[in-house]
Amino acid sequence: MPAYVYKVRTQAGEVVSGVLNAPTPDAVAEQLFSKGYIPIKIEAGEVSPADKGWQLFDRIKAEDLIVFSRQLATLVTAGISFIRGLDTLLEQTRNKRLRIIIEAIRKDVEGGSSFSDALAKFSSVFSPLYVSMVKVGEEAGVLDDILERLASLLEHEAATKARLKAATRYPTIVVVAITIAFFVLTTFVVPKFASMYEASKVVLPLPTRILIFINKAIRTYWPLLIAVAAGIFFMIKSYISSAPGRWNWDKLKLRIPVIGSVVEKTVMSRFARIFSTLYRSGIPMLHTLDIVSGTLGNVIIARAVEVVKESVREGKGLAQPMASTMVFPPMVTQMVAVGEETGALDDMLIKVSDYYDLEVEYAIKNLSTTLEPILMVFLAGIILFLALGIFLPIWDMIHVMKR
Repeated sequence: MPAYVYKVRTQAGEVVSGVLNAPTPDAVAEQLFSKGYIPIKIEAGEVSPADKGWQLFDRIKAEDLIVFSRQLATLVTAGISFIRGLDTLLEQTRNKRLRIIIEAIRKDVEGGSSFSDALAKFSSVFSPLYVSMVKVGEEAGVLDDILERLASLLEHEAATKARLKAATRYPTIVVVAITIAFFVLTTFVVPKFASMYEASKVVLPLPTRILIFINKAIRTYWPLLIAVAAGIFFMIKSYISSAPGRWNWDKLKLRIPVIGSVVEKTVMSRFARIFSTLYRSGIPMLHTLDIVSGTLGNVIIARAVEVVKESVREGKGLAQPMASTMVFPPMVTQMVAVGEETGALDDMLIKVSDYYDLEVEYAIKNLSTTLEPILMVFLAGIILFLALGIFLPIWDMIHVMKR
């Protein structure tokens, strides 16, 4: 069935574009009229290459999914038909890529597919966690409540990532700035001093010789250096993508001083909150553990969750196998044990998540303070090396001239 690119005007006067599959342009126009749109242009063919290029940069952010989930939950709660709700979201969504996805989901649902099955076709946008929770919401008739929980979960994840980015922004800027400064000095400043040094009879000190060597290496072998750097980068990336590499990388992240503590607490908070949300939503325990292990972002802890899942399959509880893995802190296992005994496992897990959220927030606030001394030592070392490399020969030449 051919695809048609359309541009329409909504009832609010907004111009919206998209793609529809239909046998003829008249069929496209009929579909658009049925949705309350006024067609402006309908053209046969795929999206233009320019539009496709822009769509590569039009990523679907966490904020887009949060708004999508909350708006759809509100529309479902208000009793609006699901198809009409998707039409409303289609009108209000600004992200072009998400708009095309909503259009495809609407078409699948209108054709008899379930909402969760339609979402599952876009696994790069909607995670297994999202799809599984929506499926439970559909089966239990509480889709609006599930969507609200998903929005809250996404907001929590987005807030944590934003705090981490804010805490590491200053150190990153400093490291990038000093790297650029070192490159500029080595490439443009050192050669001018090098010609002056060569004309003198002064024996160059070690820092100056190192700078001159770096300059000559960059000027002579820069294509080779770029190729080697790219090769090392892709080798490391390929190694991390492998199972042993990912295991060692995640283990390293947990052992890095200062940062490792933040990573561990963040993963524990995510584990407790996602587990609680899924368990409270009525998803079976084994399926809950399966989803949780795939959303933690750390293979070490995910493997521990898999061990716990096998123990649960054998009829054991959660607390004992969690403690035996030696991965979960005692506080987590004790709270889970209390939750199992009292029948309030979801409430205990929420308290665990809240506790680790506070710990993560405190650790992130102190991250910049902790990294500042390390950063200062690093900057001082680089500046001292550059100063010695450039000014020591000048002092030696002045000393020779005085003689």
